[in-house]
Amino acid sequence: MAKVIFGAWDGDVIDNRTKKIFEIGEYPEFKDFDEFNPGNPIKAFFGGHGFFIFEKDVNLLDAALQYMERVARESCGKCTPCRVGTQIIRSKLELLTRGEGSVALLDEIENIAEHVKFTSLCGLGQTATVSVLGMLQYFREELESEIASRKPVSRQHCTTYVSAPCIEACPSKVDVPRYIDYVKDGKFTHSLGVILQKYPMAATCGRVCVRFCEMACRRTQVDEAVGIKVLKRFVADHERFVTNEWFSSYAIPDKKDADLKVAVIGAGPAGIAAAYHLLLQGYPVDVYEAKAVPGGMAATGIPEYRLPKAVLSKEISIIETLGGQIFYNRRMGREFTLKSLFNNGYKAVFLGVGAHKGKTMGAVGEDPHLEGYAFGVDFLLRINHDYIDRGIPMELGEKMVVVGGGNVAMDCVRSALRMGVREVHLVYRRGREEMPADHEEVEGAEKEGVIFHFLTHPTRVISENGKVRGLELIRMDLGEPDESGRRSVTPKEDSEFTIEADHVIPAIGQQVEHGFVVPEDNVGFSGWGTIQVKTESLSTSRKGVFAGGDCVTGPATLVQAMAQGAEAARCINDYLTCGRVRFNPEARMSRLVDDVQPMIRTGVSIPIKHEYRVKIRELDPDVRKKMFEEVEKPISMEEAYREANRCMRCYRVYSVITEQ
Repeated sequence: MAKVIFGAWDGDVIDNRTKKIFEIGEYPEFKDFDEFNPGNPIKAFFGGHGFFIFEKDVNLLDAALQYMERVARESCGKCTPCRVGTQIIRSKLELLTRGEGSVALLDEIENIAEHVKFTSLCGLGQTATVSVLGMLQYFREELESEIASRKPVSRQHCTTYVSAPCIEACPSKVDVPRYIDYVKDGKFTHSLGVILQKYPMAATCGRVCVRFCEMACRRTQVDEAVGIKVLKRFVADHERFVTNEWFSSYAIPDKKDADLKVAVIGAGPAGIAAAYHLLLQGYPVDVYEAKAVPGGMAATGIPEYRLPKAVLSKEISIIETLGGQIFYNRRMGREFTLKSLFNNGYKAVFLGVGAHKGKTMGAVGEDPHLEGYAFGVDFLLRINHDYIDRGIPMELGEKMVVVGGGNVAMDCVRSALRMGVREVHLVYRRGREEMPADHEEVEGAEKEGVIFHFLTHPTRVISENGKVRGLELIRMDLGEPDESGRRSVTPKEDSEFTIEADHVIPAIGQQVEHGFVVPEDNVGFSGWGTIQVKTESLSTSRKGVFAGGDCVTGPATLVQAMAQGAEAARCINDYLTCGRVRFNPEARMSRLVDDVQPMIRTGVSIPIKHEYRVKIRELDPDVRKKMFEEVEKPISMEEAYREANRCMRCYRVYSVITEQ
């Protein structure tokens, strides 16, 4: 475990050389700070809240210079203190590292650094000089000693990293402040381009993303999070024809040899993202999809009122535009195997098969073969594929009970109303606060008339002559939080009751179907039934085979699946070009940034005008529950400008000094 020699962080000063501690706060053990990568010790860490020195031979002047060089490059230039001040500080530090200048420059640097910190207009400028000020205010003697030597300083090994809370929260690490900056400037094509660097499904994600970024948005310390998702949808819809001009197989400059072809199994979000990034890198890619349509759970599990299929299919068409091929109705384990893929010349395979098999409730009398019983994912698939796409009528009866508390359960109850079910009940074993579903989906279901039963658990499926007749349930009491942090539940004595129903839909989770591999494929599975992979490479136990998405993580979100697909593409490229997966310094920096988050205590430092987020227009609940038309309406250009200007641009610069 790395030990801090000295440093300053959010006003706390640590100096373990003399055991002199001016004002010490709580800071974690630096368990992950021993090495940056194997055999390469971390000597110092710098960030927007301060710095820590772990080795005695760190040159502070050079460390400060390399940090400020990155800060100066990242300045957007829209306010003078940050644009000019950071450049002046950089130039003065450069003089000092060349052995020129005197200690008087430190006073000049300190004055400018204070000015930059307190007068800059965005988060980058407000935090850009904090670590430099910490050195000047608490460890000036060390700086003066380095200056007194009058010797040029050798450049140290330094890795810099720029991020923001919203970027770190996003599984795909989309540069949120940058695409919002472009919206502010009216450069909507540029804004879309920032998103497309990470994944091809911008309009899709702009409709159904669960918004990890907004949960991390520092604007919540003032009023409400910036509408990051709605801005993404705005630029994707506004520039929806641009991708036809941008994407072409002829636009890929570095085509790989034809024998370096890659097979992607599954055309869901993970598979599409993997294929997209591999194609952009010049690889020939074939995608094999078990169903007749692409999109995975995005296509079969998300209802039309949330994600119009025309939007999804257009974004997926990018794969074929880039020169990839998608083969439909080709199920692995039936039409082909891993062995046949390698025999046919594929040099690597990505498994993105998803988790489409529903889980049972464990109730007495539960039988998937009962008429009126269907897993949530299968129920949504029938509606999307049979009713909406093919016009096949579905008889669902008068009453339905859906069991579950996630987004799939919300999609089921809201879809059932649109299919004409008169009375729809939602049963969830914990309270409303514990529901994992997006709160907007829960509110939407309530407005449309879904009847909620919280702290309720199914105990028996009532059936007659092979047909569902109802569901017996019991009330639950909340207990203490378990190891995962979720509160346990226990049955409440003598609280049983029954709901009559024509349909019972368990929507309590999905799992991976294992029929796509055989033992000789040598693909290992975890105790949870998911594919086992090495975290740092997403490689399976079979050489040349990688996996990602729900089949690895278990049921997750669209953006998490796309992030895994993109990471798998990077690893496959390394494997095919280098024979191994290379160290990823950006991912390592992201982990270090995550490690220091518990130490951050300071919030918004300058007054911000209260201005609540844009309100999304929706179809009237009484109207929308009768049809599958998209519920949420797009925002106007004026609203997009106004919402974009709420972003506080909370960029932070981080750097590490390492041995090599």
